[in-house]
Amino acid sequence: MILPKVRDPRLTTIRRGGTLTDADHHLLALWAAACAEHVLHLFEAVRPEDPRPRTAIEHARAWVRGEVPMMVARAAGGHAMGAARDLRGAARHAAYAAGQAAVVAHVAAHDLGAAAYAIKAARAAAPAGEGEAAGRVECRWQREQLPAAVRELVLDDQRVRNEICWSVFDC
Repeated sequence: MILPKVRDPRLTTIRRGGTLTDADHHLLALWAAACAEHVLHLFEAVRPEDPRPRTAIEHARAWVRGEVPMMVARAAGGHAMGAARDLRGAARHAAYAAGQAAVVAHVAAHDLGAAAYAIKAARAAAPAGEGEAAGRVECRWQREQLPAAVRELVLDDQRVRNEICWSVFDC
């Protein structure tokens, strides 16, 4: 579970009673897509014939551009997570990252899910004994990708939800 019991109004869109603008929601989706894409090769190395995680990332970006409705992006996210069901390790986490990126269209707070699963994928792909270091490298890379407009929001959210996100944001 990566979502808190009480939703942060900063991650809820204005039309749903929160303070998140559509522009910032889009930035979160694009950042989540970048996080997921950064580790996608870990899934594709195991299942090169399965397009579902890549399609989910593409749908996240298409939603931002207004090319697909939220429900289509969300469904693509579910399919990407379905691609992970019978896998373990880095490939599984990479597929989950892609799925989480696509469902940001539905709930902005899934952005941290994409990032957290990408870090878990990097950890799992690292040689024995190097997982924690690889996770910190991935976390720092993700932070470098953060758009300025949402940087403080995401960093604060990482501090708040780090424990329920497997403490992957200690970097």
